[in-house]
Amino acid sequence: MCGRFALTVNLNKAQEILPGLTADNEIREAFRPRYNIAPSQPVLTILNDARKELRFTSWGLIPHWAKDTAIGKKMINARAETLSDKPSFRTPFRKNRCLIVADGFYEWKKESSKAKTPYFIRMKNRQPFAFAGLWDRWVNKEDERDIILSSTIITTEPNQLVAGIHNRMPVILHPDFYELWLNPHEEPPDTLSTCLKPYNAFEMEAYRISKAINSPANDSPDCIQSLDSEILPFA
Repeated sequence: MCGRFALTVNLNKAQEILPGLTADNEIREAFRPRYNIAPSQPVLTILNDARKELRFTSWGLIPHWAKDTAIGKKMINARAETLSDKPSFRTPFRKNRCLIVADGFYEWKKESSKAKTPYFIRMKNRQPFAFAGLWDRWVNKEDERDIILSSTIITTEPNQLVAGIHNRMPVILHPDFYELWLNPHEEPPDTLSTCLKPYNAFEMEAYRISKAINSPANDSPDCIQSLDSEILPFA
């Protein structure tokens, strides 16, 4: 699963991920670099609604039909292999897709039954990228002004780099797939599934970090500080 990630660049740099991407004043005032983004927190998102602008969504999908918003806590990730089968993800997969902007993510390597070592994983060029995500809009039936936009990160099998750390990884979309993924029209699942592959390990690197990342209260550059004297990429 993907349970924590980071977006440490400034907003202008994040906007470069997609040509013509805009951000309104509300986003600009609220945005700040984040080093330890956790479930239920706001994540910077691009919805496939043809508006081509950055928005915040709550991390943890709340289906529009949900009676209790707490369901979002259980839906921070969606497995690529079963998107067409799960009721919560089936319709968003066809209609409500999004990009979730990041520049690194965390996974924990199991060393023993009681010990796990956290790793930070990013691109070698340290540029921001986009997770493949799904989104939905939940409206409170008792107060229609109460609207929550929420999202989930799609996961897949690990590439050669992440496989040495964890058995899953988030789907990082290649920019060639952005246009298809953000198409506001319904797309066939078979066509969309071609996007959901492990990202090229040769473009990525990983290194050990402090267990301070285990607490969402810790959100500073210390979270991504390497414990190794040298960062070793996959190749």
